[in-house]
Amino acid sequence: MAILAAAVDISAQQGQRIQKLIELGIALSAERNRDRLLERILLEAKGLANADGGTLYLRTEDDALKFAIMRTDSLKIAMGGTTGKPIPFPPLRLYDPESKQPNHKNVSTHTAVVGHSVNIPDAYESKEFDFSGTKKFDQGTGYRSKSFLTVPLKNHENEVIGVLQLLNAQDPGTGEVIPFGADIQPLIEALASQAAVALDNQQLIQAQRDLLEAFIKVIAHAIDRKSPYTGGHCERVPVITEMLAEAAVEDTGIFKDFRLSEDDWYELHIAAWMHDCGKVTTPEYVVDKAKKLETIYDRIETVRARFEILRRDAEIDYLKACLDPATDKEAARRELEARQKQLDDDVEFISRINIGGEFMPDPEIERLKRIAQMSVETARFHSKKDVDELKTKGQTATEYKIIDRKRRPFLDENEVYNLSIRRGTLTAEERKVINDHIVVTIDMLEQLPFPKQLKRVPEFAGGHHEKMDGTGYPRGLKRDQMSIPARIMAIADIFEALTARDRPYKPAKKLSESLEIMWKMKKEAHVDPDLFDLFLRSGVYKKYAERFLPPEQCDHVEVEKYLGPATAEPQQKRAAG
Repeated sequence: MAILAAAVDISAQQGQRIQKLIELGIALSAERNRDRLLERILLEAKGLANADGGTLYLRTEDDALKFAIMRTDSLKIAMGGTTGKPIPFPPLRLYDPESKQPNHKNVSTHTAVVGHSVNIPDAYESKEFDFSGTKKFDQGTGYRSKSFLTVPLKNHENEVIGVLQLLNAQDPGTGEVIPFGADIQPLIEALASQAAVALDNQQLIQAQRDLLEAFIKVIAHAIDRKSPYTGGHCERVPVITEMLAEAAVEDTGIFKDFRLSEDDWYELHIAAWMHDCGKVTTPEYVVDKAKKLETIYDRIETVRARFEILRRDAEIDYLKACLDPATDKEAARRELEARQKQLDDDVEFISRINIGGEFMPDPEIERLKRIAQMSVETARFHSKKDVDELKTKGQTATEYKIIDRKRRPFLDENEVYNLSIRRGTLTAEERKVINDHIVVTIDMLEQLPFPKQLKRVPEFAGGHHEKMDGTGYPRGLKRDQMSIPARIMAIADIFEALTARDRPYKPAKKLSESLEIMWKMKKEAHVDPDLFDLFLRSGVYKKYAERFLPPEQCDHVEVEKYLGPATAEPQQKRAAG
């Protein structure tokens, strides 16, 4: 009867272990965090075998076993996995670098090379493998490494992707170190097989994610390289986006209910990197328009040449007048100097407004119109083509001979139109071309077959030019129609653009200037007021500036004066009023 009872007890114990193994298989397949998965594989294997310690190795692409996680309970050793504590030991080479012969000295590398489990009752009695390192470790710690069970982890292609090694099986009753039993080894091997499948699946998923992310970054870098004036924008906006999102997650006030899962973070990360992918279709002549008169070249040089013609004409008129004895030469000289000074002032003015800026006031527009109404004499010459055509008709002609003279307005309609741009360097038509990049971005992203966990990428990425009052583009969304991540990206995009040092139409703005402009946008309901306040209160603006901006841009900002209701005036403005 005692024998039967013992058999029943062993059978029940085996049944429990098998049930546990089934549950572990399900749990391992559901675990999505790599560190937690590795940790669970080792801890569950230790539990099934009642082992004091264990190590999980992962095979690297250059054929080595890297220490991924280590545990030894009696020595309180816990490294790798979720501990955040790095393992100081170097990877174990599977093959000799010079001879290329397999490494059979170490039991773990031997297991990886042959693909079979190795069960060693006592390492100190083993003659097959080199345990000198283990013995040295024991001498330093007073530990006694005895029984080892080393099992390969094989994927669906029967390739060894890792090795699971358990140390010092313990008798459940006495705690004495014993060999790993013949009944335990199949269970650990079965667990290793399940673990390998789960780990391989996760590695395949990670490889797909890495490929997607690399492809996305290639596109982003291509866009940044497309223009020297937006270089780095696609890379810096994700940084600000994720910093502000993290601040919102940690907020205990208005955003206390805002949470992002691991999938949500990845979704936001992808959206931030792809927010300007539509710029691949934006023409370079628009993207690179550094000056108002710029087309293939900056036409300001042509305009300056016309000023030189007017200076020449003024001098000619003066010299002609001096030939007349009745002319008051001193008065004529003063008139010439006044005229030349006016022309110098005008050319300086045209050159200045050609650069562009934040705002061009009405008086400058009127001055531009006055200059445009001046006239200049131009001439048309025989070109080489003209000469060749005349020769075919039996006529003679000299190349570059003046054949036509006429006076024309100093600036043509297109030049006046471009120089009249009040903000920046782009005309309304060119700005529409630029703005259309967001439409292209949305179209591109909506055509991609994103998996379920990335379905909101188009919405996150496509909303960074929307405004809280519905006057943004392309869809005219209002604040309550936009997700928090989309509103976060809008702030990130604006702040990066304001502080960027590589824009053609403006000098780099200091932090105080940039935040003053953003405060006005908050007041005008163009950006989310609560997120803007969080952007300031959390210090995200400052952390970003310390990382990406030069010291001369990082001036002091009185944060408090920009916080609170969007209709409030900054304190210094109220005091001034």
